[in-house]
Amino acid sequence: MRKPAVAGLITMLAGLCAAGCATSPSAVGSPSPSPSSSAVGAAPASAVGAAAVVCSTDWGTGARDKAQLVQNGLRDVRVGRHACYDRLVFDLGVGRAPGYHISYVSAFRAQGSGQLVPTTGHAKLLVNVRAPAAASFSASNRHLLGVAGFAEFRQVAGLGSFEGITSIGLGLRATAPFRVLEYQTASHHVELVIDVANR
Repeated sequence: MRKPAVAGLITMLAGLCAAGCATSPSAVGSPSPSPSSSAVGAAPASAVGAAAVVCSTDWGTGARDKAQLVQNGLRDVRVGRHACYDRLVFDLGVGRAPGYHISYVSAFRAQGSGQLVPTTGHAKLLVNVRAPAAASFSASNRHLLGVAGFAEFRQVAGLGSFEGITSIGLGLRATAPFRVLEYQTASHHVELVIDVANR
């Protein structure tokens, strides 16, 4: 006589569990990856405008210097836009990380001749990389890369290569904090990176 009542109770409990005992999707699968720095050279325009980005870019505007002259030549430069900064990347191929001197200046001058080099923008960041230019690199090209649409970059100008030092003039919208980073890629290329904060 009790079997129908027990069966009904089991059916009722099963229905309740189906509604409230299911495992929450947020507790299943791999955890969300922790934030990490963007890979050098992987700076798509779509990275700009990401929601809820908090920028920590109090890097200062003072000169940065590292005294090390290397023989592996500067092969290429690239630029990338990020939500918090504009990025300039120097590819020096396989070898040692180069020295550098990076500072704000009042004017750019060409390597060797000393001639003034006019550039677009209200601020000028001079980048002296202590490495020669590779034969394939146009060290004196005054418009090395297109930077239309960038927040801070206005012009990337080659200033020449002389006595083992290659110079780049970075025309900027205004004086802004910057940082210098060094990376080694999976193919063992050395890369020098300059990030200029968006203001």
